[in-house]
Amino acid sequence: MSASPAPDPRRARLRAGAGAALVLVLLGLAAAVLVTALTPHGGTTVVAPTTGAAPGSSGAPPGIVASPSPGVLYVQVVGQVVHPGLYEVRDGDRVMDAVVAAGGFTSSADRAGINLARVVADGEQLVVPAVGEAPPVGAGAGTGGAAAPGAKVNVNTADATALETLPRVGPAMAQRIIDWRTKNGRFRSIQDLRSVSGIGDATFAQLEPLVTV
Repeated sequence: MSASPAPDPRRARLRAGAGAALVLVLLGLAAAVLVTALTPHGGTTVVAPTTGAAPGSSGAPPGIVASPSPGVLYVQVVGQVVHPGLYEVRDGDRVMDAVVAAGGFTSSADRAGINLARVVADGEQLVVPAVGEAPPVGAGAGTGGAAAPGAKVNVNTADATALETLPRVGPAMAQRIIDWRTKNGRFRSIQDLRSVSGIGDATFAQLEPLVTV
């Protein structure tokens, strides 16, 4: 009885190599599926970075942004952030969310120069100053929401102390303004102040040139 021929070592190596390649392909497909499943969807969206990129894939011409849907806000983040530009955030997001959307702070940013806990308002511009640079003028730039001298008071972000700098606004009136926006959400226009108890025509006439939303 003749002996069986010895196995060809080259064929064995080829079969082993093919099996290893198949395993690698399967592992790659599994990893791709896992990454897709774990990738978050939604959240903050880049609308128009100041670097000159086109505003997304909405089909709008450069520099033109469609009106946001309910619950969506547009905020411009400039100054000492990695990617300054126009960003789409959600209603209720805070300044820190917008800064994160813009890539975070640069190494020159003065992180104490802007109130990161403040809720952002639609259409506003957030300026992150550099260390040693004057903080941005406007309500909410610091830690208490007070406006700089000569700046308008933002009734959506100002605290009671800032509101009391306005004519005819004492502690009780300031609290009613805060209570109104807590119950109803942000003031959409200055005219909404008329809905606050105690603000009549005379008071509104004095407040109108001194406040913003």
